[in-house]
Amino acid sequence: MAEVMPVGTFPSFMTEGALLYRRGEYGKALLCFNNALKLREGDKDCLAARSKCYLRLGDTESSLKDAEASLQNDKTFSKGLYQKAETLYAMGDFEFALVFYHRGYRLRPELHKFKLGIEKSQEAIVNCVGAPSSVKLENTGNLCFISKQAECKQANQKVQIKPTRNQKWTKNQKPVRNPKTERELLGELYADKAYLEKLLNDKDLMESSTQQGIKVKDLVLGGISYLETRSEFWQQQKPIYARVRERKLRQQRWTRDKKQKPLEVGRYVEKNMEDVDMLLSSDSPEESCRKAKRVLKKIQEWSQDELPNRNELIADLYSHIGKAQLEMGQLEAALESHKMDLEFARQHDLPDAVSRALDNIGRVYASIRKFQPAIDTYVKPGAGKAPACALNYTDDGVQFSYSHCSRGSCGMFISTVPGSLWL
Repeated sequence: MAEVMPVGTFPSFMTEGALLYRRGEYGKALLCFNNALKLREGDKDCLAARSKCYLRLGDTESSLKDAEASLQNDKTFSKGLYQKAETLYAMGDFEFALVFYHRGYRLRPELHKFKLGIEKSQEAIVNCVGAPSSVKLENTGNLCFISKQAECKQANQKVQIKPTRNQKWTKNQKPVRNPKTERELLGELYADKAYLEKLLNDKDLMESSTQQGIKVKDLVLGGISYLETRSEFWQQQKPIYARVRERKLRQQRWTRDKKQKPLEVGRYVEKNMEDVDMLLSSDSPEESCRKAKRVLKKIQEWSQDELPNRNELIADLYSHIGKAQLEMGQLEAALESHKMDLEFARQHDLPDAVSRALDNIGRVYASIRKFQPAIDTYVKPGAGKAPACALNYTDDGVQFSYSHCSRGSCGMFISTVPGSLWL
């Protein structure tokens, strides 16, 4: 029966697979690369990409197979060389990984990843066997004859001394390890290992079996043995001193990024505030409202140190949202937004924003024909004379006159002639 070809094109499967890989969805990305290879069998770029997926999924054998297949027709293919080196490194073959990192570096010295691979492979090898400087050879004694019988005897002794898995892990015998070092190596898995070790003390549980006939004790010992093996590999791959150095580098990067962030934040705010204004003035209130809400949510996540004028911007965005809602006919929502603007401005002592919010609230009340609340908004409570929304604009004759005009219009509608004539 002929194989059913997938519906789609090779570039589309490659693009989708790369996108899914970046999102961390390695299983779905693997399916995309499988479909791509059905359409174009043996494509080296696709094989290298699928090798990366296999490696992320923990299938090192399949990853190595694809990496070698990508190099079959082109031994200088840099992606294939790098992927083969990465897979060998993950398998613990640091020496062979170093060979392929060097090959890739000779071909593409501008790619920093090969240099990093060389450094981490060398570090892992030194951590396993020790630095050459630590080995001191002395030319003493007769070194020309070594007894084969002694070698065989020594090898047999090593085999007898080496403990089995069951010997290594018993109830009364636990490995002597530094808990701090082990916790650093295993990370989140340290709690799982401690839990498995605790289960060994439960005799009844250790003597029981699963439905498939497997002893629980064997499963627990297998889990502990696996974690021990991985911790030893991680110790070789990235020793403790390297982890400390990595944390320091991360701290330095974080400090550097924090210094650069205010500039990036300022550019983001400036551009988006301009977009909100432009959309509102170009008869697109709905889009302006949506964008203002997104920007508001983003700004609220930042601190005052990252954005010095954070409070002014938040109040301004509440005002923009209210104006856009008023344009869309959402009068109650607009009133609520302007009230939030007023409350926020009062909380953070922003007199200009307070005056603006009172003016906008008065307009909304007038739009829904609630003229008395509108007049009360325009007049400072307890004073009965000066318009509240113009108190902070006394130097601006236009704003002051506009406030008087708004109050007069509302007074005219409810036949309060003295109020409408008050200037």
